[in-house]
Amino acid sequence: MNRSWVPRIAAPAAFLAGVTIAVVLVRGGFADDTPATTTVLTTAPTTTAAKKAKSKSKPKPKPVYARVEAGDTLDQIALENDTTVERLLELNPQLDPNSMQVGQQVRVR
Repeated sequence: MNRSWVPRIAAPAAFLAGVTIAVVLVRGGFADDTPATTTVLTTAPTTTAAKKAKSKSKPKPKPVYARVEAGDTLDQIALENDTTVERLLELNPQLDPNSMQVGQQVRVR
């Protein structure tokens, strides 16, 4: 009987057997009682200097007002100041659009 094929099959068979055992151990969680380790990533705390720098970088804009002229409507004031009537009413909660007076100031920004 010719046994020249045995050495050619032995190495790949041993490799496949080893891989199969490794996969079974990994999926089974390594049968011993050693707990699995996990890596925890932590971030460095933010310093107060960084927080102060952020708050100083964006100052509040100063309010901008428009003066009501004869014949003005809230729509016209909104169009002239590139805003909406809804925004004007938000900025001016006391404003009654039906009783605006000449010279009255309306906040537009």
